[in-house]
Amino acid sequence: MLVCYRAGNMRELVVLFGGPSSERKVSVASAQNVASVLDQADAWFWAPGGEIHAVDRAALLAHERPFEIEFVARSAPSHPSLQDALDDPRVSGTTFFVALHGGVGENGTVQKMFEQRRIAFTGPGSDASAKAFDKEWAKRLAAAAGVPVADSVHLPRGDEATVGSALLGFLARHGRVVAKPVADGSSVGLHQIAATGDEYLAEAFVAGTELTVGVVDDDRGTRALPASEVRLDAGRAFDYDGKYLGKGTREITPAEVPAKVSRAAQQVALNAHKALGCEGYSRTDVICGDRGPVFLEINTLPGLTRMSFVPQQLAAEDTSLKSFLEAQIALARRRRDRG
Repeated sequence: MLVCYRAGNMRELVVLFGGPSSERKVSVASAQNVASVLDQADAWFWAPGGEIHAVDRAALLAHERPFEIEFVARSAPSHPSLQDALDDPRVSGTTFFVALHGGVGENGTVQKMFEQRRIAFTGPGSDASAKAFDKEWAKRLAAAAGVPVADSVHLPRGDEATVGSALLGFLARHGRVVAKPVADGSSVGLHQIAATGDEYLAEAFVAGTELTVGVVDDDRGTRALPASEVRLDAGRAFDYDGKYLGKGTREITPAEVPAKVSRAAQQVALNAHKALGCEGYSRTDVICGDRGPVFLEINTLPGLTRMSFVPQQLAAEDTSLKSFLEAQIALARRRRDRG
């Protein structure tokens, strides 16, 4: 009998968190916030080594400083892998609230596992997740739908000379660029780009106000949430410390911009959400400059921590986190039943 079962039966709802991604700590914080509201849910921790641990809600909620300290399960694994856990026949009627972020938890891999087994799960499906996780793919689809995007160039894998050659003409045209991994992270320097061995996307720098907008699907249809504004102290970047430890950043919800600017950013987020085929919820980052809003990227499993943008935006429109979570669970079940 597995630790995660009670009286021989699986609970109807499980919050899945952790995973092998570098964003595992953020996932723990999201799971804490979700579990604090969904008191009927069990919790599964996907350990970095791949094992699944059934975790007591009290232990999850008691974990302190989740953005800084790794969560460690105290119980023995209930399953050696996520695949084994999902193949257990007693899991077939369970709905999973996916509180994973980054990597295989967000790029469509885990979503495909659920779909293949007809298990209900929250967040967009595997196809939309894969498209959104690949920044170049997402950008092409958004542009094809009429969403404004910045000029960009692909930086291939290679040494510093190879990357520098690809950047040279682009820099000559634009003067200032922002480089980010095609399937991860944020801006880094040229030497760091070459050293990682990853593929990067370099975009022309767009000056303006940085906004981020959540989009939600529920029984009322698809809607954009109030925009949030990100303000940085001089010399600071919106990096991990800025996003999650509040160092050198200020997040303002609703954004302190003219109403027409906020509406334009919301329309970009709506169009991107639909262009990629998202169903559930997403969050789109936008730069609003002199020529209007420009799409940056879309996240299909944005953070749901107490300090994350989507909970801020839900509160700004007077929607409780509980009603949002329950609507996402209901949507997940309807999608499963559609086949």
